[in-house]
Amino acid sequence: MTVATKVPRHRLRPLLAAACLWSALGAVTIVATALPAQARGPDGIADVAEKVIDAVVNISTSQTVEAKAGSGEGRGAMPQLPPGSPFEEFFDDFFKNRRGPNGPRGGGDMQPHKTNSLGSGFIIDPAGVVVTNNHVIADADEINVILNDGTKIKAELVGVDKKTDLAVLKFKPPRQLTAVKFGDSDKLRLGEWVIAIGNPFSLGGTVTAGIVSARNRDISNGPYDNYIQTDAAINRGNSGGPLFNLDGEVIGVNTLIISPTGGSIGIGFAVPSKTVAGVVEQLQKFGELRRGWLGVRIQQVTDEIAESLSIKPARGALVAGVDDKGPAKPAGIEPGDVVVKFDGKDIKEPKDLSRVVADTAVGKEVEVTIIRKGEEQTKRVTLGRLEDNEKPQPASAKSQPEPEKPVTQKALGLDLANLSKDLRSRYKIKDSVKGVIITGVDNASDAAEKRLAAGDVIVEVAQEAVANAADIKKRVEQLKKDGKKSVLLLVSNAEGELRFVALSVQ
Repeated sequence: MTVATKVPRHRLRPLLAAACLWSALGAVTIVATALPAQARGPDGIADVAEKVIDAVVNISTSQTVEAKAGSGEGRGAMPQLPPGSPFEEFFDDFFKNRRGPNGPRGGGDMQPHKTNSLGSGFIIDPAGVVVTNNHVIADADEINVILNDGTKIKAELVGVDKKTDLAVLKFKPPRQLTAVKFGDSDKLRLGEWVIAIGNPFSLGGTVTAGIVSARNRDISNGPYDNYIQTDAAINRGNSGGPLFNLDGEVIGVNTLIISPTGGSIGIGFAVPSKTVAGVVEQLQKFGELRRGWLGVRIQQVTDEIAESLSIKPARGALVAGVDDKGPAKPAGIEPGDVVVKFDGKDIKEPKDLSRVVADTAVGKEVEVTIIRKGEEQTKRVTLGRLEDNEKPQPASAKSQPEPEKPVTQKALGLDLANLSKDLRSRYKIKDSVKGVIITGVDNASDAAEKRLAAGDVIVEVAQEAVANAADIKKRVEQLKKDGKKSVLLLVSNAEGELRFVALSVQ
């Protein structure tokens, strides 16, 4: 958790706790104007806030960290304030208490010390079950839940899911608690009013309101991005807090903002309740996530690839590789298949398939609709379990300086050669990889733009295997005669990882 510091513009920010007010508040001109009723939002906001606010909690964490000589940055760093700021004295006192008598500027604090952070959460069970963000409690040595009346109780971690940034806590309730229920985020409409409650800048119990700005937002923050975007004011410390509809149901968990300053500019993101409810259920039951696994590597169906595969319009998830030990293999799914429907749900793009597979129960048998060579087929697959090992991916082998390239054919802006023992050794290509090797790429070609490189191996052309360079040249010439605009290549790197690339033949 970090306090407010200067950061690059427009950076996605987890709403980490900050026990401070933003320095820009030092010079604010307040103009009293009467706003029309419709500008204040619906009258029901006050009723909803009164009904649910006792279920919203503050999350306080502490962590022991090693001090670094000469470092005043990073976690617990002193925010930069203009001289004479009305909050300068407050910050000085606060950081001296946090960082020891020497403070962050003293340079003499070389002992391990505790840092504290604050976030938000909400109670979903009167027995003391709380939902928050994983980044609020990550690496914490101690976690405390602070109720709306100020009661502070030590909490235990039930489980976390890093991919959706969610966590479940448990504490012993000192009295009867107020709990809230999940609503159906799938029923949200653009422009619908929503209410955020949380602990921004450690002010606690703060209510803000806005509308749903967008749904199903993919901001490339994780493999299962599906955020609700809202303009309700969300700031640092709101992390893990609930986003309510006007029925007082939780329809999201506030997680990220886009901001050049660290304060709200009206672009906030919440994990939808449909995702949260499923994750929370598994964390309570198993203490971990058990996601479905299909056992395929997928990629986007571009317009060029769609044209090569006779798919109109471009849609679905293109299978670039099939795990030999995965569920898709015995079901008959092959590289080059395009998944357009999974368990009755339409697949418009790869992210759709990733989400729906992850949300499907392990061991469930599902129908998968694919397009193969222009025709739809249905396969039945029994899902396995995704093992979340997060192993690092080996780097692709690229060309190394060689005195001479044994080029036998030129096509598509590529220098092509039969895959000899010498070339296999030179580019460190695994024995299991079969095809025609690329030994050079014209920098002005479509192939260079698509990031093909020396050392890549062409396995298939137009979904037919190739064994020598002459095969590729002949097939490309035939495609030109047939009036095709592009050719679909199945390409392997040195490690055997496959991907599809569509190149122009014109």
